[in-house]
Amino acid sequence: MATGRRILAVAAVLLVSAVWAWAEEPPRAAPPGAIAVPGDYKIGPEDLLDVAVWNNTAISRAVPVRPDGKISLPLLNDVQAAGLTPMQLREALAKKLTDYMPTPEVSVIVKEVHSFKVSVLGEVKKAGQYELKSRATVLDLIALAGGLTPFASPSRIVVLRQEGTTTTRIPFNYKKATSSTPPREDVALQPGDVIVVP
Repeated sequence: MATGRRILAVAAVLLVSAVWAWAEEPPRAAPPGAIAVPGDYKIGPEDLLDVAVWNNTAISRAVPVRPDGKISLPLLNDVQAAGLTPMQLREALAKKLTDYMPTPEVSVIVKEVHSFKVSVLGEVKKAGQYELKSRATVLDLIALAGGLTPFASPSRIVVLRQEGTTTTRIPFNYKKATSSTPPREDVALQPGDVIVVP
């Protein structure tokens, strides 16, 4: 009996030690060449959302986000969606629905992404606007645009980013980004970015 208790006590101590060691393990560093990207996806105009309200098929439906950033739903009429994460929109819809039902259960799923559009101008083979389905970098977009022309100035590329009423110019050096020696600098794109290749 005493031996059994001792074995249990030793097992408990070992388990607690393992848990503490795991909890104190430092976070692993990102792999070399990884790019920091913004966290949650923000809904944008033209995205298609699947809004489901538990046990209420009259309100549940697939809705497109209008160019003004709003969606239309029965009972709630127009609701701002653009600029919110799916979780934030879910909370906003649930709050509005409490006027009509007790503790509504709402889910918001982005079915189709159409708002992540970026443009490439200047000395690339296929200049134009590109609709992206996932996160991308300047190098990804230059590849989509068929690469640089022989007349391009690879060290003078600029990303124009609209932030409120101001436009930020982010310099991008193609030669450094494609260099075999670290650090390789690439820029993660955001919806609405314009890449200018002189």
